[in-house]
Amino acid sequence: MKKIKIENKYIGENEPVFIIAEAGVNHNGDIELAKKLIDIASECGADAVKFQTFKAEKVVSKRAPKAEYQTKNTGTDESQYEMIKELELTEDDFYELYKYSKNKNIMFLSTPFDFESADYLDELMPLFKISSTDLNNLPFLEYIAKKKKPIILSTGMGTLGEIDEAINIIKKANNNDIILLHCVTNYPASFESLNLRVIRTLKEAFKLPVGFSDHSLGIYAPISAVSLGATVIEKHFTLDKNLPGPDHKASLSPEELKEMVSAIRSIEKALGNGIKRPTSEEEKIKKVARRSLVANVDIPKGATIKKEMIVIKRPGTGIEPKYLNEIMGKKVKRDIKIDEILKLGDIEW
Repeated sequence: MKKIKIENKYIGENEPVFIIAEAGVNHNGDIELAKKLIDIASECGADAVKFQTFKAEKVVSKRAPKAEYQTKNTGTDESQYEMIKELELTEDDFYELYKYSKNKNIMFLSTPFDFESADYLDELMPLFKISSTDLNNLPFLEYIAKKKKPIILSTGMGTLGEIDEAINIIKKANNNDIILLHCVTNYPASFESLNLRVIRTLKEAFKLPVGFSDHSLGIYAPISAVSLGATVIEKHFTLDKNLPGPDHKASLSPEELKEMVSAIRSIEKALGNGIKRPTSEEEKIKKVARRSLVANVDIPKGATIKKEMIVIKRPGTGIEPKYLNEIMGKKVKRDIKIDEILKLGDIEW
């Protein structure tokens, strides 16, 4: 499976999980709140903090209705356009956040939602993260692919056919550095809808690194996704779940984000390399915990070994029990006392 280099990190099999702390629009249009989110992401040990960059008038019609979850979380008094217009930050704001992230030693990312934003962000990021909403926006994908940077592509709301189309348009632009994210576009997504085994399906179908962009509550799903082979985890977080806005309620608290990062780091260590062999600790324990062939009676030198002369006991420092039948009828080279462990050199082979 291909590995993709992002600055000094790699994304792919047997590499540390790349964790994106998704601040999104949880800054509520306030750059100082955005900086606090960067502080949290850095303190929690995420690899990157990600925002969303857009010009409302280029993304949504003023007549567009809100999604059901947006109405539920923000009410019906404003349109989708009015809602996201309030969540805009300026280009100068994003440049300031880029510099602030650099000082906090965390990678700055932001998802572009229009061509102009993609052009601006190109100078600030080592890769592009594309939202599920643009999975079928092939002109936009082609435009970004031509910038020759790795692309992390969310696949929420998509079919395998649509994902295939998206990959093909990116590859036609001679960009093969693609990472897919399984995603269920709902806020929050129910556990019944997550279908985490799709992570394996995407890996098998497209032979690309695959991660998980999670919108469910809590940290169970992303941790499970890592155990299924996810190489990237993206998760929304907020300073306070009770703040106004569309995404806060389905986001992690700072404490939960820290717990998620810590759990993922532990799980990826536990996954290992897949080679079944005793660990160094087990090699020591094995000598004590396993069993050997032991004399059940005093056995004089030259005696022929019979089954009633042998018992199987700990420790495992002598002849292994699997050789019991092989030593039957053999003679011993020395006097062996009762309860003494038999060694290979004690037998006339």
